[in-house]
Amino acid sequence: MPQVMEFKLPDLGEGLTEAEIVRWLVAVGDVVAIDQPVVEVETAKAMVEVPCPYGGVVTARFGEEGQELPVGAPLITVAVGAVSLPEAPAAPAAEAEGSGSAPRPLIGYGSDHSRPARRRRVRPVTAAVSAPVAAPAPVAVAPVAPAGPVPVISPLVRKLAKDNGVDLRALHGSGPEGLILRADVEAALAALRAPAPALVSAPAAPAPQGERIPLKGVRGAVAEKLSRSRREIPDATCWVDADATELMAARAAMNAVGGPKISVLALLARICTAALARYPELNSMVDLEAKEIVRLPAVHLSFAAQTERGLMVPVVRDAQNRNPESLSAEFARLTELARTGKLAPADLTGGTFTLNNYGVFGVDGSTPIINHPEAAMLGVGRIIDKPWVHEGQLAVRKVVQLSLTFDHRVCDGGTAGGFLRYVADCVESPAVLLRSL
Repeated sequence: MPQVMEFKLPDLGEGLTEAEIVRWLVAVGDVVAIDQPVVEVETAKAMVEVPCPYGGVVTARFGEEGQELPVGAPLITVAVGAVSLPEAPAAPAAEAEGSGSAPRPLIGYGSDHSRPARRRRVRPVTAAVSAPVAAPAPVAVAPVAPAGPVPVISPLVRKLAKDNGVDLRALHGSGPEGLILRADVEAALAALRAPAPALVSAPAAPAPQGERIPLKGVRGAVAEKLSRSRREIPDATCWVDADATELMAARAAMNAVGGPKISVLALLARICTAALARYPELNSMVDLEAKEIVRLPAVHLSFAAQTERGLMVPVVRDAQNRNPESLSAEFARLTELARTGKLAPADLTGGTFTLNNYGVFGVDGSTPIINHPEAAMLGVGRIIDKPWVHEGQLAVRKVVQLSLTFDHRVCDGGTAGGFLRYVADCVESPAVLLRSL
């Protein structure tokens, strides 16, 4: 008899605790193969197709399109080895609380290479074969707090309740086995904020005008990460103007010989990796719990990519081992994936240093916010013709402003200034560096 297995929403990387169902790719009764995508979900980072590690017949789906599910919640059940829908499939056995077995890694998922992965214990849920679960209904606040542990999985739900003074012990969750969901806390907040009946009627205050945009998804993730950076990192910024005429001439010469084209971003990235080899303090992170600075052996270079879905920060792995041609190809590949919403979680995690080319927006300078938990970011403005003193004579040269924002805990201004000066010198006289590539 086929064994019915329950597949839960896996950990999608970098502390993401929930995902929204965008589109089901299978229906109840469909036959699926091992590692076949069964659902498309949207996290705060990217759109992801989730593959199922079991092969067989889908006996149940959990959640509707548009519904948010916490990591560890059931997605589907599969009758392993079956070729048609069983008449009476058995419910999958509940996972033992505190089991030490790790979930099977799924294709395309990665972990943050800059720090240990964080695992959360998931409350066991036994899911019966059924039709899709409807969206949770509003829940009222109970007058008496129930005894026992509070059934909450998502730390975001806990934070929402804590920040707004909602006692989770006074709620009855609408999720499986009384699991408290975000919708339950929001319903409780709505009940608490409802105006009490007035003895004497008074004119209602005019509602604030303007468009309200939910701070969630990519925008919400960006807001949270940048806010955390400002809270935790004592950053400082230094900047310098550099004559990029020789750099642009070198790029033109490299592209004139044929072959794949080299981008300006790739040349700047190669200069960055050379500078980080000289100033490794800036390729590090701060471990607050251990009170240590961790210098990282590899440069996983993050770069900012503006897309229709918002700001994405893909990561080029082991950038220190790549030449300008390889860097150009990888930048192009990751940028295209970002624009089409097909970046995997592994493409967005584990960065150790960020290169931000905001010059594409037509601006000269900026004071970048560090991409937590990294220690520094190099910002590059537009390259434009400006009057410049060259070899004792006033001339029109191609000038760029370079900005370095750094974590003042990992180094002092002398190190940051030395790094930025080395980058500027390579931009102004790239021949020596380019010959060594």
